[in-house]
Amino acid sequence: MKLLVGVSRVLVGVLFIFSGFIKLNDPLGFSYKLQEYFSPEVLGLDFLVPFSLVIAIVLVVFELVLGIMLLIGYLPKFTVWSLLLMIVFFTFLTFYSAYFNKVTDCGCFGDAIPLTPWQSFIKDVILLVLILILFFNRKLISPVLNPISHRWIIFLSFMLSFWFCYHVLMHLPVFDFRAYKIGNNIQELMEVPEDAQKAVYEYEWTFKHNGEEIILVTDGTYPTQEGEFIGVETTMIEEGYVPPIQDFEIEANGEDITSKILSAEKLFMIIAYDLEHTEKEGFKAIQQLAKEAEGKDYQIIGLTASNNENQQQIIDKFKLDFEFYQVDKKALQTMVRSNPGIMVLERGTITQKKHWFDAADIEL
Repeated sequence: MKLLVGVSRVLVGVLFIFSGFIKLNDPLGFSYKLQEYFSPEVLGLDFLVPFSLVIAIVLVVFELVLGIMLLIGYLPKFTVWSLLLMIVFFTFLTFYSAYFNKVTDCGCFGDAIPLTPWQSFIKDVILLVLILILFFNRKLISPVLNPISHRWIIFLSFMLSFWFCYHVLMHLPVFDFRAYKIGNNIQELMEVPEDAQKAVYEYEWTFKHNGEEIILVTDGTYPTQEGEFIGVETTMIEEGYVPPIQDFEIEANGEDITSKILSAEKLFMIIAYDLEHTEKEGFKAIQQLAKEAEGKDYQIIGLTASNNENQQQIIDKFKLDFEFYQVDKKALQTMVRSNPGIMVLERGTITQKKHWFDAADIEL
């Protein structure tokens, strides 16, 4: 039992630290995921949406520090109780999400390791079993290192976690696991190769013959069956190839101009998914940089999900010399974790990406 507790302790501790750090690297991304859970379509807790970033930061820092506390054996009773309550809550959440197909990716490991809802639920069940082993055998959790040092280790862990979180919020995530990372070509990641695997569907055809309901299953071909056709249900049994970028489309007056924009030799993009709640001071630095880019033959555009009225207000207030085009909000939030943010592209390939706070670091 002591060996089993030791193995469980290491597995749970390391996994909590890894999961916490991955989300701490991108707290805004995790807050967007929490907003999905809080939405009326999922948990109906939309009053928590304005606090999603604060909740995200507190959760991931606590998750990471709990993993450290478990490994060093600090306050074992408090630690295992906290771990148990947290994993019970997340197991319920992932089951609810999977069973009702509410959120397609739990965000457990951010964009580093995307998991389906059922994969997330299985992962949480395994963790729950390991934590229960620790919970009922917490007396076997012996301290590592000198107990006097434990408080200093936990204090330092909290301080470093909050400092790292502040750093990525004021700049950008240190590790970028998204499809829009530097070096990627947006156009190429939107394309589906000719030899890509196609999705496989199953079709259930329902007929009524001689007063009886008959169901026939095919791969799509219309079955030969006497009687009245009632309906057909389609089920995907094997997913086909899904391009890494699916929802990026630049619109101008209802027209798709994505290919035209991405083919530009030098492109300077200002991305602000929400102009109403954007950090206004960012546009002062951006406007100065945009003028410099214009003098060096860059095509300059703004991308937003906000309406024309919000666009015009920002243009007038900061005397901007570029136009905004419409793009899906979620795509813009994924592109850059800053509102506003800056991206520089060469023929669709991302060469630079910065938080507005680091606008001066852009090299033109």
